[in-house]
Amino acid sequence: MKTVKMKMNVRFISCVLILVVVLFSWSHGHAALASSDKTSCDASTCSVPHSVADDGSLASYDSVEAILEKHLGANSEGLKEVKRVLYGWNRGNEVSAMKLPTKATSMAKEGKFQIEGYEFKAAPEEMRAPRLVTIGAIQNAIVANTSAPFLEQRQAIYDRVTQLIEAAGEAGVDVLGLQEAWTMPFAFATREKRWLEFAEDAADGPSFHLLSPLARKFNMVIVSPILERDDAHGETIWNTAVIIDNAGRYLGKHRKNHIPRVGDFNEATYYLEGDTGHPVFDTVYGKIGVNICYGRHHPLNWMGFGLNGAEIVFNPSATVGQLSEPMWSIEARNAAIANTYFAVAINRVGTETFPNPFTSGDGKPAHKDFGHFYGSSYVAAPDASRSPGLSRFRDGVLVTKVDLNLVRQVKDSWMFRATARYDMYADLLAKYVKPGFKPQVVSSSKMQVKPVKADEDTADE
Repeated sequence: MKTVKMKMNVRFISCVLILVVVLFSWSHGHAALASSDKTSCDASTCSVPHSVADDGSLASYDSVEAILEKHLGANSEGLKEVKRVLYGWNRGNEVSAMKLPTKATSMAKEGKFQIEGYEFKAAPEEMRAPRLVTIGAIQNAIVANTSAPFLEQRQAIYDRVTQLIEAAGEAGVDVLGLQEAWTMPFAFATREKRWLEFAEDAADGPSFHLLSPLARKFNMVIVSPILERDDAHGETIWNTAVIIDNAGRYLGKHRKNHIPRVGDFNEATYYLEGDTGHPVFDTVYGKIGVNICYGRHHPLNWMGFGLNGAEIVFNPSATVGQLSEPMWSIEARNAAIANTYFAVAINRVGTETFPNPFTSGDGKPAHKDFGHFYGSSYVAAPDASRSPGLSRFRDGVLVTKVDLNLVRQVKDSWMFRATARYDMYADLLAKYVKPGFKPQVVSSSKMQVKPVKADEDTADE
C-alpha cells in the first residue's frame, strides 16, 4: 500500500512540475517575442511574428485543464486529486459534466465554437423542492476588422452572438450572461472618441431590440453589458449591464462601479464610476447581480451584491493575459465563497488590433492592441467548487445547471453571515472616509532600528 501511495505522490508531483514548465515556456516565449519586436522594428508599423503562443493557446493547448488531462490522463486518480485541490469538490465529488442536447452540440460543431456543460448539486431537503436553474455564459471574439465600417463591425458581432445564444437556448439556459461591451471591439485604450458611436440607449437601443425576441423565444433572462448613452442626462456615457427578463422586457440596469486606471485600461477617457449602487434583480430564476469587470478586484464590491441578497452574480469582463491571468481563476471563486452565491466569470477572446497605434504613459512603445483576451470563462459555487474554464482562444458557450438551494445550505454550514462583524467594519469605514483618519497601529515607544555591522571580510571593499 505504501508503494502505491508513493507512486501516486511521485506522479502527482511530476504532473505539477510539467505544468509549471509548460506555463513557464509559454510566458518566456511571449517575453522573447516582445523583446525581438522592440529590437527588429518599430512597434507601430510591424507585428510580432506568428508562433504557437500568438494564437492564444497555452503552448498549443486549449486551456490549463487540457494540459492537466494530457499529462495526468483524463480519468486518472492524479487528475482527480489535482481538481479536488484546485477546483474543489461539490457534494464530495468533482463538478460533474452534463450531457447537452444533440441539437446544441451540433450547432456548436457546425458553427465552430465550443460548448460545455456542467452541474452543481445540492443536498436533498425535506421541506424545499430543488431550485434548479441553468446558467449560461458566452465568450466570443470580434468578427470584422476594426478598420471596417462601424455598422459592419456591429452586425458581424450581432450575427455571431445570435448564433451562440441560439445554441444556449437549445441547451436549456435560463439565465444568460454576455461579456463586457459585447456589441463592439474593446477600444477603450485608443482614446479615440469616435468609438462612442457604439453607445446606445439601455432600454431602447439596437442591442435590446436584438436580444428581446431571443429572451422571449427561449424564456431566458439575458444580462447584456453595453456602452450606454444616457440621453436624459446630457448624453453621458456609461459602462452598463442591461437586464432583460424572460418575457423580453427591460427589467433594469447596473453601471460599472470601478473604472480601471492601469496599463492600457484607462477607461476614464470615456466614462466614469457608476451611480447605481449594487442592485439585485429579482427574476423568475433567482436574484441576480452584475459586478462588471474591474469590480472583481474589489472585495467590498462583491460583498455589496451579496448583502442585497444576490444568488447569482455575473462578472462580464475584458481582460488580457499579461495583466491579470494569475488573478482570474481566484477572484470569482473567492467571491462565491466569501459571499455565499454563484459567481459567473466571463471574459472575451482574441487579440483586437486597431488601425492607429496608442500609448499608455507607461514607457512602452506605441502599439495597436491590448494583448490577448484569454477567455477561460467559468462558474464558481459557494461551496468552493468551480467548473473547468472554457477555451483560452475559442468562442464558447458554458452551460451550468445549479441547485440554488446550495446557497442556503452553505450559509447554514459555514455561517459566514452570522460570524461577520458588519458593525465593526462599518465603524472602521466610517472613520476611514473622514479627513484626519488615524490608522489603528500599536507601536513600541522604545522601538529602535539595530545598526547593521559590516562584515569583516567586505568592510574594506
